[in-house]
Amino acid sequence: MSTRFAQDGDRCGWPQVVLFDLDGTLIDSVPDIAAAVNELLASEDKPALVVDDVRKMIGNGVRKLVERAFAARGIVLEGDALSAMTDRMMGIYARHLTGETTLMPGAETMVTAYARAGVKIGVVTNKPEAFSREIIAHFGLTASVHAVVGGDTGPTRKPAPDMLLHALEQLGYGAHRALMVGDSPADIEAAKAVPMPSIAVRGGYTTMPVDELGADVVIDSLTEVPQAIERLKEPA
Repeated sequence: MSTRFAQDGDRCGWPQVVLFDLDGTLIDSVPDIAAAVNELLASEDKPALVVDDVRKMIGNGVRKLVERAFAARGIVLEGDALSAMTDRMMGIYARHLTGETTLMPGAETMVTAYARAGVKIGVVTNKPEAFSREIIAHFGLTASVHAVVGGDTGPTRKPAPDMLLHALEQLGYGAHRALMVGDSPADIEAAKAVPMPSIAVRGGYTTMPVDELGADVVIDSLTEVPQAIERLKEPA
């Protein structure tokens, strides 16, 4: 269990804030991301990648995704060349945000139920903020999400703690009142760096076994968040 929570957390009414990652946690966006990556590769006469390969490249922002995709085709992109290709990818992906993207099981239920209960909901993602907001709106969750911090919002990206701290500042709560829910090393490392408690969800985009991420609790789907919270509220 998180040392910070064990020492400073008020278990009555906790958490007041739940921060969610987006890709691989609230949404399965890999079909649309893969379509955009392959359109970009095709524009350079490079063969397509299979969806499962693209899945393993997601999690550290669009620039890193582009770098990894071209590296998989034997091309090293860096500096201005990588920046230019990333800009092209952004334009392509803007047309693929919601075509095949779906909500993860339990995502809508958990986000809306906790928001109705008075819990502040934040989405903290390395995906660009405008893209994230469009996807959140597409699924009708805008009214339930009180803060969105994207990879271009300003703070240093996950796994640094800055994005989580920025979201907490926007929402007006300290880390001891909050919980992070994610699926990847970047999410859990960011939570540990704050520090704040974390839940890792199976079925996302991590290349590391979920049980090895170091989260306080590991669950099979978002539908198990309430039970995970009760476990975290148990005395240390």
